[in-house]
Amino acid sequence: MKEIRVRFAPSPTGPLHIGGARSALFNYLYAKASGGKLIIRIEDTDIERSSRQSEENILESLKWLGITWDEGPDIAGPYAPYRQTERLSAYGEFTKRLLAENKAYYCYCSPEELEAQRQDFMAKGELPRYNGKCAELTEMEKARLEAEGRIPVIRFRVPLNQDIVIHDLVRGDVIFESNGIGDFVIIKSDGLPTYNYAVVLDDALMKISHVIRAEEHLSNTPRQIVLYEALGLELPLFAHISLILGKDRSKMSKRHGATSVVQYKELGYLPQAVVNFLALLGWSPAGEEELFSMEELIANFSLDRVAKNPAVFDMDKLSWINGMYIRKSPVSEIAHMALPFLQQAGYVSGSPTEDEQKWVELVAAALQEHLATVGDIVEHMGILAGEDVTIESDEAKAILHEETFPLVIRAFQEKIAQLPELTPESIKPLLKSLTKELKLGGKQVYMPVRIALTGKMHGPELFYVIPVLGKELIAKRITKTTQEAGVQF
Repeated sequence: MKEIRVRFAPSPTGPLHIGGARSALFNYLYAKASGGKLIIRIEDTDIERSSRQSEENILESLKWLGITWDEGPDIAGPYAPYRQTERLSAYGEFTKRLLAENKAYYCYCSPEELEAQRQDFMAKGELPRYNGKCAELTEMEKARLEAEGRIPVIRFRVPLNQDIVIHDLVRGDVIFESNGIGDFVIIKSDGLPTYNYAVVLDDALMKISHVIRAEEHLSNTPRQIVLYEALGLELPLFAHISLILGKDRSKMSKRHGATSVVQYKELGYLPQAVVNFLALLGWSPAGEEELFSMEELIANFSLDRVAKNPAVFDMDKLSWINGMYIRKSPVSEIAHMALPFLQQAGYVSGSPTEDEQKWVELVAAALQEHLATVGDIVEHMGILAGEDVTIESDEAKAILHEETFPLVIRAFQEKIAQLPELTPESIKPLLKSLTKELKLGGKQVYMPVRIALTGKMHGPELFYVIPVLGKELIAKRITKTTQEAGVQF
């Protein structure tokens, strides 16, 4: 059986886009599900915009998502090198062959001439394409044009009157007419290959068996197929996955939310949540389950269940999934992620002490159930930091005027003063003992304490809130809330 080899081939011209991450994930899942290999190839022939910094960002983003690869610019493999600019020498022989077989030719048309051709086709209501002006130049005409200082490109001669059929694993057979393509450039005037040329040669030379990529590349595929056929190269199988749209059904952009993987990391999304969400953008599991680990995705993934229709990027759903993963995560992991946010907001020093680190872990434990992203932790800190407390409603204020309120708060303060250390483990029995000793129901004890400490009727568990506040802040907050409510005891 032929080895399954798939690839993710980003251009290092910026951070990893969320759409690119989805393509990388689908390739990874398919490779792992079928016992194949994932190859990372860097398509860096856009010299002016490409950078090693962007390349590193892309690779780091993939690693953060948990996507690993078998061959790439940082992992030696049998088909190295894995950067296009380091592979240029491999293309020359193929180009010579195409020219020698009259399957390609030199084109000297200026930008102005090409624009005039484009306008002419548009005026006739036809798709713009090259009109073949240089397709049959004589050697004398070439020499004259070169004497004028014109630097040619090399165009591929597209066969006429053919149906080009793409046997797409997602979309079924897709047919293009070759006459609508026009002879396209394969080598630019600076000697660098165009995308459609380099990608064919690289995929063929690297023995890529399946090309799994975004639907926007579907229109490139006819050009690539005619190149495969002209060069006698074996065609890979193609699978074009759906576009990602915003909730308003327009193309995903910044106004729909963050567009790069690193932005989601910086906002406090968990990698496993982002992976889970991306997998559901265009792929449907067999059952109703929506939460999947990477291992479960690999076990369930198949191209048969990848949809043709556009996938909608729903930020609310991503945040819901992320919140579910936050609740499932160890508190230590959430505390580690929360630390930079709390430092930036001034709640923790730049070099936190051991006590501060313990405090952050208590904060994370208190708020874990209430977060959609780890970055949201700062918005909830009013409950857990500072002396100021605002009683949220008349209903809450009324509880402070109940007959049993002074009794509960005095007993609570006495017990807190007796504890050598406030911890969740010491607070739980303390609160239970209050209900027994005062012969009151849980709500009659917990609600007055909660409102006295936070001003709110609902929120994080008290056995977390109390240790986070500490004895000094507890005393100050009780004084403030009772004064605000006009309660004396």
